[in-house]
Amino acid sequence: MTRELKRVSIVVVLMFVTLFVSSTTIQFFQASNLADNPRNARTIYASYDVQRGSILVQGQPIAESVPSGDEYKYQRVYTNGPLYSAVTGYYTLGQGSTGIEQSLNDYLSGTSSSQFLDYLNRIITGQNPQGASVSLTIDPVAQQAAYDALGDLQGAVVAIEPSTGRILAMVSKPDYDPNALAVHDTKAVDDTYQQLLQAAGDPLINKTIDDLNPPGSTFKIVTTAAALQNAGLPVDHTLENTARYQLPGSDQTVSNAGGGTCGGGDQVSIATAFILSCNIPMAELGVEMGDKDLGDMANAFGFGKELTVPMDVAASQFPSTAGDDAQLALQSFGQGSDVATPLQIAMLSAGVANGGKIMTPNLVDSINAPDLSSLQSFQPKEFATPMTSDTASTISQLMVEAVQSGAATNARIDGTSVAGKTGTAENGDGDPYTLWFTGYAPADNPRIAVAVVVENGGGQGQSGTGNSLAAPIAKQVLEAVLNK
Repeated sequence: MTRELKRVSIVVVLMFVTLFVSSTTIQFFQASNLADNPRNARTIYASYDVQRGSILVQGQPIAESVPSGDEYKYQRVYTNGPLYSAVTGYYTLGQGSTGIEQSLNDYLSGTSSSQFLDYLNRIITGQNPQGASVSLTIDPVAQQAAYDALGDLQGAVVAIEPSTGRILAMVSKPDYDPNALAVHDTKAVDDTYQQLLQAAGDPLINKTIDDLNPPGSTFKIVTTAAALQNAGLPVDHTLENTARYQLPGSDQTVSNAGGGTCGGGDQVSIATAFILSCNIPMAELGVEMGDKDLGDMANAFGFGKELTVPMDVAASQFPSTAGDDAQLALQSFGQGSDVATPLQIAMLSAGVANGGKIMTPNLVDSINAPDLSSLQSFQPKEFATPMTSDTASTISQLMVEAVQSGAATNARIDGTSVAGKTGTAENGDGDPYTLWFTGYAPADNPRIAVAVVVENGGGQGQSGTGNSLAAPIAKQVLEAVLNK
């Protein structure tokens, strides 16, 4: 009898242990996964019991929740939805959320730790729980100009205030209307979501921060900074001026964009190579400096580093080329394994414009409780200082000359000095080019830095250039802000 009782007792204890472990796993370790599961109806209903906070641009809501009169209580509404889709993202039934809606969900939904007491107070006093509002750094004039200028092209525009890092514009195309994903019909939401997933140009991808492309000649800002700052070379340092360059240890050759030499003469300076955007001298310069000098400068500018704005930004990459001078030569003019987001390329110009100091890019000015008290405010902070003010000043002058008389002339603005750098990046045999421009204005007192990328060759295959397509887009954004 005693033996049987022991067996039963052991079985009972094991059952209790099993129950304890499973319940603990569900309640604690799996709690967040269960809460985030789009099939969790209880969580979905609960999220709509709260009047979600508004997302504001200069005090005007671009996303807000209004009474819906149905079981979900509130309907998310996006004003000018496609215009701001890269910023707000979407908030859906069953397909989660993206953009600011996702990255600041705890504040918008009223569930952040700093809102806990207010949340309890509203429940006790019988008031409807409300989320906090988020005020963005976006300048509606810059945003509209970027949206209009990009038109039907596939690509992105991002603009930054160099002295603070505040993001003034963030546009990605093709776009979409987040209102279509906010409806209270799960089947309609799923159908729209699947259509967007299959649509050409990946409209659900925020190309300003999530898309990586070879930067092409915009990377020559990094190469030139490395030469002046890390290698200690003067801007009039000369390199061999040839029409073809054989990559070290390879039978592959590269050429300049026009197929000829970089201006006249047997030698060409760093300055001329930058202004005319010549590939061969930059390839030679990269090999002459070496992997460390160039890699250190790329890292200092932000390549390889994680960043949030507060959405997560894909890390731009300049892979180490130690022992592979052929790859180093290619990467020195933005080809090879180099890839970058438009935000990273805008940071290059912003750093030059700000005297060598890059401020941390940021999309949010403040977060405020329903009673308008401040929950969080954002102050400018330094991201990195990759170069001295002297180096930045030299590169700035080269960028100004590139716009005045070099490879970026389509960014010229009458009566205003513009600094800029174009890029026309190759993507493989027969594939359309990726077209770039980055720059800032006014050059002597910068108010705005911008990066433009046009993907898929802008519909022109390999005949378009950064100067022909990307530079005019940047010009319109710069003009819009300067003419305010």
